[in-house]
Parts: sequence; structure tokens; C-alpha cells
Amino acid sequence: MKKKVFIALLILVFCFSGGGMYIARSIEEVITNLENVITLHQVEFLRKDLQNKIKVVQTDLLLKDSPHALHIDPFIAHVEEMETASHVCSNCHHNEEVSQRLNHFQQQIDSYVKKLSRVYTIRANKERLTEEKNAAFSMGEETLAEVEKIVITSSEKISKRITLARNSIAETEHLLFFLITAGPLLLILIAYFFLRHFTNSVDALLDATRKIQQGDLRYRVQEELPDEFQVLSKAFNDMASSLKDQCQRMQQTERLAVVGELAAGLAHEVKNPLAGIKVSIEVLASELTLEQEDREVFLRIINEIYRIETLLKSLLSYARPPEPETAPLDLHELLDLTIKSSSYSLINPANTAKMTKEIEIVKDFSPELPPITADRGLIQQVFLNLMLNAIDAIPAKGTITITTQKESNHTVQISITDTGKGMNPENLSKIFNPFFTTKPKGTGLGLAICKRLIELHNGSIHVSSTPGEGTTFYITLPEKQQIQGITQ
Repeated sequence: MKKKVFIALLILVFCFSGGGMYIARSIEEVITNLENVITLHQVEFLRKDLQNKIKVVQTDLLLKDSPHALHIDPFIAHVEEMETASHVCSNCHHNEEVSQRLNHFQQQIDSYVKKLSRVYTIRANKERLTEEKNAAFSMGEETLAEVEKIVITSSEKISKRITLARNSIAETEHLLFFLITAGPLLLILIAYFFLRHFTNSVDALLDATRKIQQGDLRYRVQEELPDEFQVLSKAFNDMASSLKDQCQRMQQTERLAVVGELAAGLAHEVKNPLAGIKVSIEVLASELTLEQEDREVFLRIINEIYRIETLLKSLLSYARPPEPETAPLDLHELLDLTIKSSSYSLINPANTAKMTKEIEIVKDFSPELPPITADRGLIQQVFLNLMLNAIDAIPAKGTITITTQKESNHTVQISITDTGKGMNPENLSKIFNPFFTTKPKGTGLGLAICKRLIELHNGSIHVSSTPGEGTTFYITLPEKQQIQGITQ
């Protein structure tokens, strides 16, 4: 958005600067043309003045030897004025062609002046004087005709220059009118463009906010928004996802509270009577003389009581897990110990030399894995639970692969992969929920407790599975633990 605004401002500055420069140049041309027109008017005035002075001299020449003839002094003054006017015309700046024409005209004026001088100074008979007078008058008429031609030429030039000046003024006027009308229109279009992009983006974000406010935490901004608004929409979607996760955690916390209350109530109400029943059954089983079938009934009762006690302990572990006692921990050593412990479940009770399943355990440990800070007992409980689940998921023969690696954000990842029967997507989304299980005799608290313990270590656990191919659990743990602002 900032880049587009900057480009729009540059376009406006360029348009108005270019228009201003063109107007300034047009005004300069108009001023130049007007100055030329004024100069030409002055030249035209001088040439018409010369024309009038020649006419005055011609009139004086015609009146010579008549009752209205002027004295010699006024006549000489008129001739001098004519000569002065002709020299003024010659002194103007002209091109070569015009200069040659004016030089020729000046020579013609000089010849005319000489003829006039002869008329007034020659002493001859009347016929000779008349002939000189007629010759001078004829030359004056020719000079007058030449001046008239020059005046007509000047008038044509002035007309052309005036036309050019008017055209230039008209073009400048049109450009000014265009800028006056197009400038605001351009500003309106640019403002409309930015407002449209801005309002559409804001409307999309406001609509998303209303959806979230109404409780639709699954709503996301789907459309591609321009510029910085796309970054804002991504941040909004991330916020909505985080809010959804937080709500799910709150719901899970509420469930934990309910389970905690239930577990506390069960522990209080059931534990003591159950212990009494257990002791009573054990006393009866040891003191009474029972048939084998009756003794097996007593043993089943005792086993079921053990199951109830185990369930109560699981409930208490899930609802009120112990506070982690963190210490430096070598994950590879702990995994080796867990593999050894879980292998005991594969031993056949009837024949300890045989295994109930053919399972190969593959260790893909990273040599760069650093030690972490964690509660050894709680993390081992998680690993052992996942290993036993992996063994249980493999029907008869398969492989369990344990992989460790160091992540780039100061975390480590442990993955446990089995080649068992896998899970469908519906079950996969529920496996961390309390009391959800696919085992006939399961309590549904094993994976829920694992998730709870990993979260107590500021880590995360997630799963991927393909039916018929196997399941992988991914555990991510930080290298150091942050507890009440202190890094351990």
C-alpha cells in the first residue's frame, strides 16, 4: 500500500510539474509573440510615419511655384524629417534579405533627396526646372510605392504573429482548463482507488471479526487482500486459530476440573470401602477351605478390585499430575531404558525363551541431540506408554522405529513409529480425549495423561496415521524449561 501511495504521488507530481512547465513555456511563447507584435507595430508605425513624411514632401514639391508654396526652410525641415525616419527604419535589426531591401530603399531615398535638392538649387530655364521637378516627383512616387509595399508586408507579418499569439494563448487556455478539470478528477480517481481497496479490505476484516464475535471460531478470511491487509488477514487467521486452540484448552481444562472433582470424590468415597472389601476377600480366600472354582472366583474379584484401584490412580494422575521436578536428562539413555522395559511385555509367560510377537525395534538416534531439562520419571512414563501402545498395535510381526533429532528453534523431536494396523481419521482426532479408547479393556486415559505430561514440560505431541500401514507419534520438547520466568 505504501508503495502504491508513493507511486500515485509521483504520478501527480509528474503530471502537475509537467503541466506547470508547459504552461510556463506557453506563457513565455505568448509573451515573446506579443513583444514581436509590439515591435512590428512600432516598425509599422515608423514606416507609416515615413510614408506620411514622403507624402508631405511630395505635396510640398507639387505646391512649388504655386501661390501656396512653402518657404525653403519648412521644406528643408520636412526633407530632414523624412531622412531621419528612413534612417530609423534602416537601424532596426533585420535578416539579410530584409537588410538588402532596406539598403536599396535607403539608396532610393538618398537619390530622391538629391533630386529634391536639384529642384530647389538648380538655376535653369523653366522647362528644365519643370523636367527636374517631374523627375523628382516620379522618384518620390516610386519611393512612396516601395514604402507602401513594405508597410503591407509588415501588416501581413503582424497579422501572422497576432494569429500565432492568439493560437498559443488559446492552447494555453485549453491546457489550463484541462488541468483545472482533469486535476481534481485525477485526484478523485486516485482517492476512489485507494478508498475502494481500503474499505473492501476493512469490510472483510470487520466481517471476520463479527463472525468470531458470534462464536464461529472456524471462520477464516479466505479472499486475497491487497498489500499490508493480506499480512493483517494472515495475522487475523492465526489469531482465530490460536483463539480456537485456547477455547479447546479451556474446555479441556473444564473437563479436567470435572475429572479432578470426580476423581477426588471417588478416591474419598470408594478408596476406603474398596480397601476394606479387598482385605476381607483376601482374608476369606486364605482362611476358607474352597474348591478350585470358588478360589478362582475370589481371585477374579481381587483382580477387578486392583483394576478399580488402577483406574482411580489414572484419574488422579490425569486430573492432578505431579509438578515436574526438572533436571538434566539424556534422552537416548532414557529411551534405551524404556525399550528394555517395554521388551518384557513381549516375553511369553508360558515359555520365557520365546516372544509373543516378532517385533524389531530400530533406533535412529541423532548424535547431535543435546541433553534437555525435564522430569525423568514423567517423560519415561510417556515413552513407556507410547511403546506399549505401539507393541499392542502390531498384530504379530512388525517394526518400531524411534527417531530423535534436534530442531532449529532450540527444541528436540522424538518420533515413535509402528507398522501396526493404524487408525482412521475419525478415531485419530479423538485419541487424546479422556476416556476415549479402542481397546476392549482400556480406560482411555493413557494418551490423555501423556499429552498432559508433555504440556507440563511446555512441549507438544501430535500423531499421524494411515489405516493398514501404521502410526507415528511426534513429541517436541524444549531444551530448557521456563518456570516462573526462570530458565532451567
